[in-house]
Amino acid sequence: MKKKIFANIALFLTALIWGVSFVAQRAGMDYVGPFTFNAVRSIIGGFSLLPVISIVKLIQEDTRTREVRHQQHVMLAKAGILCGLALFIAMSIQQYCMLFSPAGKAGFITALYIIYVPLISMLFLGQKLSNNVKISVVIAVIGLYLLCFKEDTGGFSYYDILLLIAAFFYGVHILVVNYFSDKVNAVKTSCVQFFVVGLLSLPLMFLYETPTWSSIVACKTPILYAGILTCGVAYTLQIFGQKYTAPVIASLILCLESVFAVLGGAMILNETMTIKETLGCVLMITAVILSEIKINKPTNNQNLPLDK
Repeated sequence: MKKKIFANIALFLTALIWGVSFVAQRAGMDYVGPFTFNAVRSIIGGFSLLPVISIVKLIQEDTRTREVRHQQHVMLAKAGILCGLALFIAMSIQQYCMLFSPAGKAGFITALYIIYVPLISMLFLGQKLSNNVKISVVIAVIGLYLLCFKEDTGGFSYYDILLLIAAFFYGVHILVVNYFSDKVNAVKTSCVQFFVVGLLSLPLMFLYETPTWSSIVACKTPILYAGILTCGVAYTLQIFGQKYTAPVIASLILCLESVFAVLGGAMILNETMTIKETLGCVLMITAVILSEIKINKPTNNQNLPLDK
């Protein structure tokens, strides 16, 4: 019971850090390019977890056999590489879009990973799609129209579509985390996945951007927040939380990141939203919540009281 409570608190803190991170990501684009931002913050995030791993290793005695240790290292490598690959794709697309999209809007579109999770499960894992998820997809599409459709441009923004693709890969990342969460150490997995993201981002950083040390130093506050808190802390809390919390509850808590993104964008970046866009946000968050509500249908009438 205590583990479940702490897990829910961990997921709530994850949502809070993720939501505010949209503000840091948006602010960081004033100084460096998206690949530079992701490369530096991911490497910082990985290094920030090394002292934690070292301390735990000194405190706890390792009683594993060589064979068990080897098997766990192999599993850790698989988890870190697969989580890192999915996260690299999602983070790269999302961070590029932060050059052009408001933090609050990007946060709400990204929250659609909660709906992508059951969709991916249906298409690739053979799981059936419940009626409430089908309805939530329709509501989400309507919400997206209200949030993203611009009358002056005659259609959706190109970056809105990219954010939807990023949300898809965030959904993939959540499913991969769910698969490995009870098989590997949360801190070590988070550390490996961010070194993978950082290493994959470095070639793109030098290929498409011209990073300078002065620009990185000028961007130190957004990068340190995104690196230490978002990468080092939040994603570790996510892996820990998904280990001890039911997927439905975990998804509901994590979707609060979209709320924190809007609040953060309004309070810190002074971003505003029209009534139409606000209604779109309300419909999208409704769709996210509805997609994770389990409706139990009565199987028979044997236990119903008689009408006297």
